[in-house]
Amino acid sequence: MRSFEQVIAEFGPGLARIAASYERNRALQQDLLQEIQVALFRSLSQLKDAAKMRAFIFRIAHNCCVDHVVRHAGEPATTEVSTELPSDTHTPEQDVMARDRTRRLVEAVRRLELPYRQVITLLLEDMSYLEIADALGITVANVGVRVNRAKSQLKELLQHD
Repeated sequence: MRSFEQVIAEFGPGLARIAASYERNRALQQDLLQEIQVALFRSLSQLKDAAKMRAFIFRIAHNCCVDHVVRHAGEPATTEVSTELPSDTHTPEQDVMARDRTRRLVEAVRRLELPYRQVITLLLEDMSYLEIADALGITVANVGVRVNRAKSQLKELLQHD
């Protein structure tokens, strides 16, 4: 079994991206990430099957994110957008274009309804349909349906921007 520190070292960047997909405000993103880490710390000992660790971790993260969205649903939205993702481009123009694409994608993902946001966020974390199904407690077929609908909605949202 991996230690909490090992889990954070391995999954920390993905957890930060998931938190960012649910919260625009950087300070609230950090709070949400800390909530996720506390929940993981408390729950890690309950993991029975180490082979399902990834799904277990992302299920906890998504549950925390859903709770966060519900808690903050009545608050006014901010316009702050985080696009602090590593860039592998070489020219300033390519860097600006990549940041703009990332910003647009993050904004579009945030606008998806919760079931579609969940599956697309996990898909972007390179999880298989089976892992996503385990993480969300739904069938693999349902994952496929949600992914297809999410992709259609994202395509439409990105075309209208």
